Amino acid sequence: MTESGSSEAPGSPSERIAAELRRRIAVGELAPGARVPSTRRITQEWGVAMATATKVLNRLREEGLVRAVPGVGTVVAGQARRPAAAPKRKPAPADAVKAEAAARRGGGDGELGPDRIVLAAIRLADTEGLAALSMRRIATELDVATMSLYRHVPSKDELLRLMTGVCFAEQPLPAPPPPGQWREGLEAVARLQWAIYRRHPWLASTMSFTRPTLVADAALHTERSLAVLAGLGLSGEEMAQAAVTLAAFACGLAVHFEREVQAEQDSGMSADEWMDGRHGGEDHTELMTDTERFPMFESLHRGPEIDMSLNALFEFGLVRMLDGIGALVGNRGGADG
Repeated sequence: MTESGSSEAPGSPSERIAAELRRRIAVGELAPGARVPSTRRITQEWGVAMATATKVLNRLREEGLVRAVPGVGTVVAGQARRPAAAPKRKPAPADAVKAEAAARRGGGDGELGPDRIVLAAIRLADTEGLAALSMRRIATELDVATMSLYRHVPSKDELLRLMTGVCFAEQPLPAPPPPGQWREGLEAVARLQWAIYRRHPWLASTMSFTRPTLVADAALHTERSLAVLAGLGLSGEEMAQAAVTLAAFACGLAVHFEREVQAEQDSGMSADEWMDGRHGGEDHTELMTDTERFPMFESLHRGPEIDMSLNALFEFGLVRMLDGIGALVGNRGGADG
């Protein structure tokens, strides 16, 4: 079912659906904060086109009845709808703030020292992104001359290396798993890396697996992965490739943490809100209606809602990666975990 024109007649499908959702909100079936049907759910429940579903949610947003919540979706607004604010990045962790206070007391060169510089840089990158990071900006934050920073941190590359070390040191590795539990050991390392990247969204984009920078606290992750793979019949090359490939998977997916935060700041829209808008566009309509060229897209669109969040992709990929390593271990005659 499609609609012609941009105006919405009182009896149009989009207006009838909007009226039903207004009723649900008014009688409390959809309470403040409750998630309203997504565009996909509207198309399934009412049998309308995606463009129609998008019009419904846009109309309710304009009326102040619903609002987009980053990471959640479109929900019923409260009594007083507050204007949407740009998403904020996570503040520096409390232990980093305490460490900075200690650095202030004994940082060398008055109050300035490498620890204080690095912690200020991490706080800046966490709150404003890696693009905002520069020696001049850090100097401004610390209220010192830019050149004074170079007496403690000789280059931006060295600064990033030190920042990486602090980020990995914040969350130490758990105790090693019992002998033979290689799968649990690799999973623990991958999940810890994922948590570190989520805490510092800019970090993944600085990592390199072809020209790695020596950072002891990060290298400990590879050391642990190699240790849990030892004695399973794998060659040294296979162990190293398995450990690094798993780390590269977590890092490669985590790069999108920074991109998503930046996209929200630039557009003022959450990922769900952006997708709702895209669903009404010509490109998306073509994918969903041209069943000859895109039969699988159309089939998936008509099926249950699919979770394509970064966490869902990480969970799916992590299991598949571990399954693949398990097959390799089994072929070599080791424990299959």
